[in-house]
Amino acid sequence: MRFMAIVKATKDSEAGKMPSEELLSAMAKFNEEMVKAGVMLDGNGLQPSSRGARVRFSGDKRTVIDGPFAETKELVAGYWILQCKSLAEAIEWIKRCPNPHEGESDIEIRQIFELGDFGTSKAIEHHRRLGERSPRSTSPGVTRTGVPPMNRAD
Repeated sequence: MRFMAIVKATKDSEAGKMPSEELLSAMAKFNEEMVKAGVMLDGNGLQPSSRGARVRFSGDKRTVIDGPFAETKELVAGYWILQCKSLAEAIEWIKRCPNPHEGESDIEIRQIFELGDFGTSKAIEHHRRLGERSPRSTSPGVTRTGVPPMNRAD
């Protein structure tokens, strides 16, 4: 099973405040542990919403809204994609994570849908074929860069 661990933004992360050298070092060690265990498939920090945009959909209409966005507690500051046997395993890994921000912070964990979760249909088979052809596939067993994750004993 794949999970996304979502690091929620704070006022500091939205202001563009960079993590301390100490936190960067602790995160590197944590990420290395997950990579060695074959758990971490991907992970990155995100630029503040002031450097982003939203596209709002209303029927056929599209509206672009430039950042920054006001609701900081609902924004994402970073993420990991984890390959775990269960939600409980993903939770155990994230509990070992260094606090990503000074003070209080939240990391939300959500399971990623796999194509098999949708049953079978022409549209699902189309998605499956696209995933097989894409070098940036997110198909099970392949990272977004197209590189198979480290082998894991399940």
